[in-house]
Amino acid sequence: MTKDPKARAVRGLDEQICFAVYSAAHAFNRAYRPFLAGLGLTYPQYLVMLVLWEQDGQSVKAIGDRLMLDSGTLTPLLKRLEGNGLILRKRGREDERQVLVELSEAGHALRAKAGNVPNPVPCAIEDSGVPPARLLGDVQALREALLRRATDED
Repeated sequence: MTKDPKARAVRGLDEQICFAVYSAAHAFNRAYRPFLAGLGLTYPQYLVMLVLWEQDGQSVKAIGDRLMLDSGTLTPLLKRLEGNGLILRKRGREDERQVLVELSEAGHALRAKAGNVPNPVPCAIEDSGVPPARLLGDVQALREALLRRATDED
């Protein structure tokens, strides 16, 4: 059997940047889990709450765009948050097809408690030896390049 000289060898798992980023995302979830459990939130729910704490009363579409989540992923998160009494979903007055999401009183109150959530990331970044601003910029640049490429291929 002859190998095609143009064929590239598949890199091993530990050589894949995509796996490093994927597994780092899982590590973020794991690192936050004990702190967010006290708030009754999962990490994805926490991200939704962060978006609403930045600006209350956003449409489902705006939240999905901000978090880069499709409605099939976002809707169950919102249903759970609503079931836990943290948000309210309402139809838009001008366009009933639009669903707006607002924080409930409990959702607003949770913000103060969330301020006490220790952020395990800075210590881990410091341990890695990579300057936080550079890491953030590099990851954001990678995300944008991947999104551009995906858009170009559509």
